[in-house]
Amino acid sequence: MTDPISDTQKTEATQSGWTVEDGGEAMTKSFVFANFVEAFGFMARAAIWAEKLNHHPEWSNVYKTVDVRLTTHDTGGLSALDAELAAKMDQLAAG
Repeated sequence: MTDPISDTQKTEATQSGWTVEDGGEAMTKSFVFANFVEAFGFMARAAIWAEKLNHHPEWSNVYKTVDVRLTTHDTGGLSALDAELAAKMDQLAAG
C-alpha cells in the first residue's frame, strides 16, 4: 500500500490544473494537443512512467484530447503515487 496524498501535494496538483473530485478520491485533467499524433505520443511517454511507477491511469483519447483520471484503488482515494504521476504527466505535456 502507498502513502496518502499530502495536503501540499494536493495543492500543487490543483495549481497545475488538476481537479480533485469524488470527495478527494480522484483527480482529473484534460490535456489538449495540436493533433492526434502528439496526443498519442504523450500517452506513450506517460505509459512508460506509469509502468515504472506501477501505477496506471484511467484515461481516454479522442483525437487531440487526452482525459486522465488518477486514483489509487488500493487506498480508496488519492495517494502520493497519484501526485507523482500527475506531476510527471504535466512535465511530459509541457516538453
